[in-house]
Amino acid sequence: MTQPKNYGFGEEAALLKESARKFFREHFTTDKLHALVASDPTPERAPQCQWDETLWRQLVELGWTMLAVPEEAGGVGMPVAAVAGLVEEVGRAAFPCPLLGTLNATYVLVACKQPGATALADIASGAAATLALTNRHGAWDPAATEVEYRDGALHGTAWFVQDALKCNKLLVCASTAAGHGLFWVDAAAVGVTVQPDGIVDLTRDQAHVTFDGAQGLEVSGNALAVLHEAMPAIWTLLAADMVGAGEWQLQTTVEYVSTRKQFDRPLGFFQAIKHPLVEVMVQIDEAKSLVYNAACACDSEPEKAAQYAHMAKASASDMAAYASSRSVQSHGGIGFTWECYVHLYFKRQKHSQMLWGDAAWHRARLADIVIGSAA
Repeated sequence: MTQPKNYGFGEEAALLKESARKFFREHFTTDKLHALVASDPTPERAPQCQWDETLWRQLVELGWTMLAVPEEAGGVGMPVAAVAGLVEEVGRAAFPCPLLGTLNATYVLVACKQPGATALADIASGAAATLALTNRHGAWDPAATEVEYRDGALHGTAWFVQDALKCNKLLVCASTAAGHGLFWVDAAAVGVTVQPDGIVDLTRDQAHVTFDGAQGLEVSGNALAVLHEAMPAIWTLLAADMVGAGEWQLQTTVEYVSTRKQFDRPLGFFQAIKHPLVEVMVQIDEAKSLVYNAACACDSEPEKAAQYAHMAKASASDMAAYASSRSVQSHGGIGFTWECYVHLYFKRQKHSQMLWGDAAWHRARLADIVIGSAA
């Protein structure tokens, strides 16, 4: 199967992306972001979950959380390429919300086929969800989960659970007597304890979640195969978020070096400033092309989806690191201060670099696909 023209990014996808950018421009500017999540610069502060729940409910009413839910399950059923455009704008705004986790859970539930219908209906009704797959060592292989399903209940701890304090549903991978299963769990259920983690990213929260005899609805008894099918979309959407954040870093830095003067000239006049920023632009364009290529593969070329998604996440991780360093350095002394907004994006990008595997991890998986037999 071949990919459609323009990665399948049609008129509806373009309208969704533009409406999202307009929404954040009108309702969630960067100064509002800084006031929301960076009011306390104390290094010893307790882990916090700072987000605008009222604004989040507006996003739910706009139908953004159900974009990936199939129409037969009460959702919109838009292609991954369209959803990636929306996530790119979320990354550009660095909006603190559980949208990415909810979309991730949606793609996993869709791969569960019919058993996931009840959980998909919850998401279509406005539930926020996140994935609980990872062990304490941060292994991105769900087979290494520390959660067990025995005696009809869940036991153990899931680590590195994203935006757990914002979500009311958890999609948990647990080892079972027959292999691995996926369980749809209410975050407020008896036997579920959410313990916040201290992380560098101020725009997200993270937690480890302990299950002590918690009940859950089993939506798949073949979790590893289901997650293998869903992970390309998950990697792709995270890379889209990073592209959006990178575009904010580039545009904000270009504006600064165009107005800030040194030696009677704008900073952007000097090659030591302009050339690295051009390189940032090139890296963003590369990552963005790979993101939409991967998204399109998820929609129309699934046999290539994993390969292209590894490429997208690896490229986006490299871009995020470089764009972050150049944005801080180009702002000079003020770039290192708490009051300068660039640190919010620097920290978000650093978190995203490591989440679901860094560039080296994805290139190793890509090598397994492309040259595995030869290696």
